[in-house]
Amino acid sequence: MKHAGDTIFVGGGGPDRGEPQGLWLDHANRHGLIAGATGTGKTVTLQILAQGFADAGVPVFLSDVKGDLAGLAMPGSDAHDLHPAFLERAARIGLVLSYAAAPVTFWDLWGEAGHPLRTTISEMGPLLLARLMELTDAQEGVLDIAFRVADAEGLALLDLKDLQSLLVWVGENRKDLSLRYGNVSTASVGAIQRRLLQLERQGGDRLFGEPALELSDLMRTTSDGRGQVNILAADRLINAPRLYATFLLWLLSELFEQLPEVGDPEKPKLVFFFDEAHLLFDDAPRPLIDKVEQVARLIRSKGVGVYFVTQNPEDVPEDILSQLGNRVQHALRAFTAKDRRALSQAAQNYRENPRFDIAEAIREVGTGEAVTSFLDRKGVPGMAERTLIRPPASRLGPISVAERAAIIAASPVTGRYDTTVDRESAYEILAKRAAESATSEEASEQRRYKSGRRYTAPSGGDASRRSSRGDTVGDAFTKSLARSLGTQVGRTVLRGVLGGLFRGR
Repeated sequence: MKHAGDTIFVGGGGPDRGEPQGLWLDHANRHGLIAGATGTGKTVTLQILAQGFADAGVPVFLSDVKGDLAGLAMPGSDAHDLHPAFLERAARIGLVLSYAAAPVTFWDLWGEAGHPLRTTISEMGPLLLARLMELTDAQEGVLDIAFRVADAEGLALLDLKDLQSLLVWVGENRKDLSLRYGNVSTASVGAIQRRLLQLERQGGDRLFGEPALELSDLMRTTSDGRGQVNILAADRLINAPRLYATFLLWLLSELFEQLPEVGDPEKPKLVFFFDEAHLLFDDAPRPLIDKVEQVARLIRSKGVGVYFVTQNPEDVPEDILSQLGNRVQHALRAFTAKDRRALSQAAQNYRENPRFDIAEAIREVGTGEAVTSFLDRKGVPGMAERTLIRPPASRLGPISVAERAAIIAASPVTGRYDTTVDRESAYEILAKRAAESATSEEASEQRRYKSGRRYTAPSGGDASRRSSRGDTVGDAFTKSLARSLGTQVGRTVLRGVLGGLFRGR
C-alpha cells in the first residue's frame, strides 16, 4: 500500500509486520471502530486519526471524556512526550517524526472549558427526550401530546421552563385533551415533571436554550485548508451518561437530516467520533437501535464518517458493527470465560492473515500496538495486520488552564454562543395569556359590581377563594388556553429535524 496525500498513515511494524497501514480518505465515510481494553492506546489512536483528518481538510467532532484529547491543540515536544520511545517507534515504521498542533475549537455544556453548546427542547423532540428521561410508554405518550399542543398553539419550546409550564397546562386540561388525543393522567404528568427536575440537576438547564448550535460551526476549515477539530469537554458530562449519549445521538441525527446527499466524496465532509459508545446502546430499546443502524447506514451518503470508540466490539450491536469497515483493535484481556468468548468473537470480524493467529494477536499486542484492518482501494476489507501505531504529532495528555483559555479566546466562534438569549417562548406566552385573562375577569367583576349585580358565593364555600376575582394564575390561563385551543387555527412550530431520525423511510 502506498501512502500519499489521499491516506492517513496509521502505522506499520518493520520487517515482520507487513506493509504500512493507512486509511484511504475516499473510504473514510464507511465508518470505523477503535476498540481495546483500558490503557491499551485507544486515545492515542483516536488522536492520530483526528489530526490526520484535520490535516487532510476534514472537520472532526469528538468528545474528550478524560481530558487527554485537549493535547491536540498543542504541538508535541520532547518536554511533554516520551521522545526516545517515540523516536524508536518512528524509526521502526519509517516515519520522520515532527510535532504540530491541530486547529481546535473547545465546547462545553457548562460553558467553562469551552464555548457553550446548546440545543432547544423542540429540536431534541419528544422521543429522544423520553429516552433521556427514561419514561414509560404512557409517559412518553403524554409528552408527545404536549408537543402536539405546542405545535397547534404556536408555542416555541426552547428551554426546560417552557416544557414545564406547558405540562402544567396539559395537566389542568387533561379531560379535554384526553377526548382529543387520548388518555392524559395526572400521574404521568407528575412523573415527567419529576424527571425534568432530575434532568435539570444533571445539567439539562444548560443544554436547552438559545442561541442553539449551528452545525456549520462544526464544519469549519482554516484559511490554510485544514479541518477544525471540535472537542466537547465531557469529563463532567460523562457523569450523566444518559444525557451524554442522548446529546451525541441528537447531534448525529441532526447531521443526517441537515446535510445534503453527496454520494461518495473524495474525503468526508465531517468525521464524528463516538467515544464510550456502549453508553448509546446500554438498555436501549430495539426501535432506537434500529434507527441508529439506519442512520449509520445512510449517513455515509451525506459524507459523514462515524467512528465508534469502546472497550469491546461486542458493545456495538452486530447489525451496526457489520457496517464499520475501518477497524483498529487494541488488546483485549481474556481472564474469564466471557472474556475468551468476546476475544474469539472479535477475531472473527477480521479477514484472516496466514502469517498469524488473529485471536492470539489481539490478546498479545502491547500498548501502542493493534490489529488493524482498513478498506482497500476497491472498498474490500483489508487483511488483518499487526500494526505499531505511529506517534502523534500533537501533545499527549491535557493542556493547562491558561493554554485552553487562550485557544478559546482566539476561536472563530468566540462571542457567538457565550451569552444566553431568552426570547419569548411558551413560558412567556402562557404567563402573558394568564395575566390578560386575570385582568379581563377582574374587569368583568367590577362591571357587575357597579351595575348592582354583586357576586354571591355558593353555599358551603369560601367566597374569596371561589370568586372569579380570586382565580389562581393557573385557573386563569387554563380558561384562556381552553378557549384559544378551540378557535385558533393550528400552527406547527418549526422544530429541528431530529424527528426524521424516527420517521419511517
